Amino acid sequence: MKIRLLLPAFLALASPAVAADEDTAEICAEAETRYVDLFGQPSSDVEDAEVVLMYKYNFCPAQLTVKAGTAVRWVNVDKRTSHSVLLKDGSKAESDRLFPEEFVDLTFLVPGAQDYLCGPHWETQNMFGMVTVEP
Repeated sequence: MKIRLLLPAFLALASPAVAADEDTAEICAEAETRYVDLFGQPSSDVEDAEVVLMYKYNFCPAQLTVKAGTAVRWVNVDKRTSHSVLLKDGSKAESDRLFPEEFVDLTFLVPGAQDYLCGPHWETQNMFGMVTVEP
């Protein structure tokens, strides 16, 4: 009897995370569609960088793994909002504000995890991500 009571309670606690993951997946799919509309090709076709889209206060993908020496390109595909990229360790200055259709590239040379955020939106919108650099 207790197991039946605990299981629904556990599912109720777990379901907001599942819903958030589904919302993020939907937002990121919209971001990719917007990228294709703006640039005429999927973001995966970019040859000189790994692309992270900035859309509706999300980084898509929020977590990315790259090899050392890889450039990561953050592209703002929002319609009106500007964003920036700021490495949490302070190793580089915050990027300029990126308005729709603008981008910034950063090349990662040192292996390890590198947290980053959107300067204007990390506190109010939880807009942050991570790049993991492999040797």
